[in-house]
Amino acid sequence: MELKVKNMVCPRCIMVVRDVLQAMQIAVKSVSLGRVETENELGKDTIPELGRRLREVGFELMCDHNDDVVERVKMLVMEMARRGENESVSKELSASLGMDYKHISRLFTAHEGRTVENYYISHRIERVKELLAYDELSLKEIAYQLGYSSTAHLSRQFKQVTGVTPTQYKLQPGERKGLTEV
Repeated sequence: MELKVKNMVCPRCIMVVRDVLQAMQIAVKSVSLGRVETENELGKDTIPELGRRLREVGFELMCDHNDDVVERVKMLVMEMARRGENESVSKELSASLGMDYKHISRLFTAHEGRTVENYYISHRIERVKELLAYDELSLKEIAYQLGYSSTAHLSRQFKQVTGVTPTQYKLQPGERKGLTEV
């Protein structure tokens, strides 16, 4: 049986989900980001209990196709933000998902209450915070690595999202968000 799990973003997530399944003595074929394949069909009582236990550790069972599309959009956007994609977010998502971007955008906004673009910008800014915290690259190098057109553009966007400039953030680091909190 294949199950889809929301909010899985890293190898530690896979380990946590696997632990939940083991604790419930559910035989598993495989666990990967966003997906679980069990050896057997799960009973009517098992699925709600699994959903409850997954929610306790920050995950959620997905029930419909739209949830799956939104999760795939999130994963793709996170990857694009980390890589510093210069490509158009809309083109990349349309090509990767094989869907019209207007449909993707409407679906995402309806489920998440924010636009794909806003979500992408939030992830880029979190990546900037991470790179600033490492203190290995200059702001110019960070702007280049993340595909910003200029340092000024990065600084403007950073201040718009965080309320402080990158320099102010570097001097007094603020809270960073986890990938699923962005």
